[in-house]
Amino acid sequence: MNKKKYIANCNPFKLLRVINIKGNMFRLTFFVLMFFSHYLLAQRALPKPQPVQSEDLVEIIKSDELEIVNENGVDSRRVKNGVFKHKGAFLHSNLAIQNINTNVIEAFGNVKIIQGDTVTVTGDTLYYFGNTRLAIVSGKKTVLKDSKRTLTTRKIEYDMANGIANYKTPGRTVDEENVLTSKEGFYNTRTKEFTYYKSVKLVNKKYVLTTDTLLYNSLTKWSDFNGVTKITNKDGTVNGTRGRYNTESAESSFQKRTMVDNETYTLTADSLEVDGKTNNGRGKGNVVIVAKKDKTVLNGDEGYYWKKEGYSKIFGHAYVRNVVSDDTLYIRADTLYSYENQRDSTRKLIGNKNVFIYKSDFQGKCDSITYNTADSIIRFFRKPILWSDQHYQMEADSITAFLVNNEINRMLLKGKSFVITEDTLVKQFNQVKGRTINAFFESGSKLKQVLVDGNGESAYYAVDDEQKSIGLNRVECGKMNLLFTDNRVHKISFVGKPDGRLIPPSKIKAPERQLDGFNWRISEKPTKNKTIWKEL
Repeated sequence: MNKKKYIANCNPFKLLRVINIKGNMFRLTFFVLMFFSHYLLAQRALPKPQPVQSEDLVEIIKSDELEIVNENGVDSRRVKNGVFKHKGAFLHSNLAIQNINTNVIEAFGNVKIIQGDTVTVTGDTLYYFGNTRLAIVSGKKTVLKDSKRTLTTRKIEYDMANGIANYKTPGRTVDEENVLTSKEGFYNTRTKEFTYYKSVKLVNKKYVLTTDTLLYNSLTKWSDFNGVTKITNKDGTVNGTRGRYNTESAESSFQKRTMVDNETYTLTADSLEVDGKTNNGRGKGNVVIVAKKDKTVLNGDEGYYWKKEGYSKIFGHAYVRNVVSDDTLYIRADTLYSYENQRDSTRKLIGNKNVFIYKSDFQGKCDSITYNTADSIIRFFRKPILWSDQHYQMEADSITAFLVNNEINRMLLKGKSFVITEDTLVKQFNQVKGRTINAFFESGSKLKQVLVDGNGESAYYAVDDEQKSIGLNRVECGKMNLLFTDNRVHKISFVGKPDGRLIPPSKIKAPERQLDGFNWRISEKPTKNKTIWKEL
């Protein structure tokens, strides 16, 4: 084994100039061989290692002590407090051993790599492979710094040729706005892109994001994530499995089933876009919007929510559920709108085009509808028609239903009003029509009174005390007051001079059984499944 030690107290580079370390390694080898030729001749010839190209060899530019060793045909340098240079990067350490044959450096103590003007890596131990420019830095605290961020972990593998650092031990990245931790990660120092894996957590003063896999671009501020993800801010949370989030604009976009949850509502959809600053959201695919305060649920293919305005819009197989007491009101329409009164948390619902309505005690259809939870009033417009399980049907140009304790208390029919009740005893239909009709109901949505104002007409079947039909009453009068019992006219009174007649059962002709405009449309009555788009 051959050794040669060089020691300098100031600048050892001056002492090594004669060796010309920056030159070709053959010159250095030749110098050593000539100096120790008398000794080497007595030794057995050793195999020659393949030399490293001079332009690829890591060079020493400074050291306090340099020891050159040839052992078993391997040339190496032992450098104390040295500085190496390679491809524009500088390597510092307390002690380094450089293998000339493999161009590999092992360094210990106060290890530092400086690459360009921005990237610095520090640690306790360094393995540097000069041919591939791979640096493996480890220690109790290994740190990679660039101009705006710091990565801290136990071990970093840094591909200096491509500017990519990775770690497989828990790491922490800090920049001006974020603190990001994960168990594994990659950082591209050129594109400023991070890829994090396993237990990823991004903490910002405005939000916290947790996920399994995260790709973060510190230039564009976009974070792309995959796996169970949760974003939390002061206004609520977003839960999804795949999407992207902008840490600067607070915009987010999700491609799989995702839910936005805050104090007033939840918005769930197959794909979702959310503005984190306003908490406005847009969802597509099986959209469900739940207003928490009044238990209103909107469903559809696509929906929007504007948080500040408390306004929602949903369309495509759209329907709404509103739970009051133990009953549920369902409204279906081509497009549904919901407006929240933020002062008292009441809500106004609007359905537009092809409206169906279902409730346990009545069902209906029309062209448009409004429902206000503040006063429990439902308004039906454009050819509305309503039915009940109590065997009645109502039509008019417009209908207003007044609910009390979630049951129908009164209905106001305006314009071409027509009320039909099915008389199950005689298996015929009692009918009342007029310009305006007020229908009053008792418990169980049973019809108890009908007031007709203007152009009143009625056709009802009279029965005796033994519940036998005594004929058909046809009456015309400007105003009428009809009292019902079990869907039969029990008593009728008229204001003005009525024009009427009682037709005995044997003399009733088929056309006389129906008022003009009679149309019993019970087959059109919506079911619950039809109202929620589960059947055609």
